[in-house]
Formats: sequence, C-alpha cells, structure tokens
Amino acid sequence: MFIQHMWGVFYNPEKEWSKVKYDKYSVLQYYTRDLIWMCALAPIALFFGTTQIGWSIGLGEYVKLTAASAAPIALAFYVALLVGTGVMARVIHWMEKTYGSDASIERCMALTTYTATPMLLAGLAGFWPHIWFVVAVGLVALSYTIYLLYTGVPKIMDIPEEQGFMFATSILTVGLVVLVGMMAASVLLWGTGLAPAYVR
Repeated sequence: MFIQHMWGVFYNPEKEWSKVKYDKYSVLQYYTRDLIWMCALAPIALFFGTTQIGWSIGLGEYVKLTAASAAPIALAFYVALLVGTGVMARVIHWMEKTYGSDASIERCMALTTYTATPMLLAGLAGFWPHIWFVVAVGLVALSYTIYLLYTGVPKIMDIPEEQGFMFATSILTVGLVVLVGMMAASVLLWGTGLAPAYVR
C-alpha cells in the first residue's frame, strides 16, 4: 500500500492525500513497512559512494573514506533519519491545535512519511557523491518535498487552505531547525571518535 500511495502522491497528490488520510496504519507500521528501508537508502548509498567511488567537490581528484570510519557514520546517519522523522511527526501533532486541526498522531506520521519520501529517495545520489550532482538532486527533491507539504497539510489535517499554508510554513521552519540540529550533532560526534578517516 505504501508504494501505491507513494506513486500516487508523486503523480496526483491532490487525489492521493485524500486516500492517505483514511489509512489505518499505526506509527510502528509506518516504521516497519516504510521508514526502516527508506531511511536506509541514503546511508547505504553514501557508504558505498564514499568508500568505493570517492567524493569530490569539483574537478579535483576523488577522496575516499576508509570503510572502518564510514560504517559508524552511516549507522549514525541512519538512526538520525529514523529519529528525525518521528520527531517531526510529534512536532506536527503538537502544533496542530494552533491551526484548528484535530488529526491523530498516525495521520501526522503519514504526512511526515510521504512528504519526506522525495528527500529520502534523493539519498540514492550518494552512490556518486560528486558535490554538484548531490546538490542538484537534493534541490529537486527538496522542491518537491515542499510542494507535497503545502498540498498535503490542508488535506491530511482537514483544515482550510489558508490555515494549511500557515501550518505548512511552520512545519517547514521546524524541519529546517531539526536539520541544523542534526548537522550540529554530527559535528559534535566527530569530536567523539566518529570523525572520517581518508584512504591514503
């Protein structure tokens, strides 16, 4: 059902959001059926890309990470993605009353899962971690994620378009704060032994 909704949200979001709203999945089912493998795409791709292909910031030579240093970084990234999606769903659920909604935590989890899908799929760009390629794919995915967010909030939360726009803007702001927080946490983890080591 997730794959069907995922493609529906991509091709006809207005219609598909109305179907997603009536799903009866639990938060745990969103994790076990969807997020547990979707969140693994980027860490696996980046592990392979940075250890086998190497990453580059331009026209210079490619730099590779050692597998021993890339593995814990990939694992930490995977856990961060799983935790981050759950945090976003909780934050949406916490904010909903402000915008006149009364959606369940499960509906908030559905909104988080499906709007995050383009960004999670964009993680496959990590198989070829050239900075310009990754940035280009990331920008396209981010643009579509934002589009899905703004079309999905009014439908899933069952609120008027005007309130949905304000709610979606608040969610986007919180999402950026969570992203910055994850980046700050990664810098702190580098100081505790998770720093990357390069192939000489």
